[in-house]
Amino acid sequence: MTTTTRIIAITNQKGGVGKTTTGVNLAASLAATHRRVLLVDLDPQGNATMGSGIDKRSLPATVYQVLLGEKEIAEVKQRAAAGYDVLPSNRELAGAEVELVDIDRRETRLKEALQTVAADYDFILIDCPPALNLLTVNGLTAAQAVMIPMQCEYYALEGLSDLVSTIKRVREHLNPDLEIEGLLRTMYDPRNTLAQQVSAQLMQHFGDKVYRTVIPRNVRLAEAPSHGLPALEFDRASKGAQAYLALAGEMLNRSAKASRTT
Repeated sequence: MTTTTRIIAITNQKGGVGKTTTGVNLAASLAATHRRVLLVDLDPQGNATMGSGIDKRSLPATVYQVLLGEKEIAEVKQRAAAGYDVLPSNRELAGAEVELVDIDRRETRLKEALQTVAADYDFILIDCPPALNLLTVNGLTAAQAVMIPMQCEYYALEGLSDLVSTIKRVREHLNPDLEIEGLLRTMYDPRNTLAQQVSAQLMQHFGDKVYRTVIPRNVRLAEAPSHGLPALEFDRASKGAQAYLALAGEMLNRSAKASRTT
């Protein structure tokens, strides 16, 4: 695998925190900066696939066949209009959980598949399902780092500690190099006192692992998926689209700094 390819799993076992929104919009934003991007949809709901403008119901093959070793990524990937590639998913993927149980190296199937295409991309983003299951474990085993989107609300910190424990277990048994890339505050309303308090706690516990960029609550961001478009294509001037462009810029700055210090 090339050292220049950055593989990031976007995960949080809590649903509705903006994982897929982040995957789709970050992929589009990185593509807009002329980076080569692959978005892997590891969620049987196929929302990242649909949000990228790809009809999940008419796919000849998906990530499901890739995980079972029946297809190569190069045969299955689709091109999104926004300029990035998608390894798509649909409901068929729900069956992979059962079928993978009896397969050798079941936790490393995605990692092995990605090794065949990693050199073609600058970033590979993996949209994990909202559960700590075998699909998510495949995502965490394949990734170098984890991005955790989260809302600044009452139960968020409790769920975060469970996720950090899972990351530690994956690091111990499957992927010793896995690190936390960053925590992303999503659907953020600065007028909400609780949101401010949770945000302050995150900064206290995780320091510079918390992205400076904050994703606001934004109607255009919520509307974009129903049009099969990232917010950048749907309404580039919207606060949501601009926030994800800023996040892409922050990530690129971070990785440039990291490469200078290594």
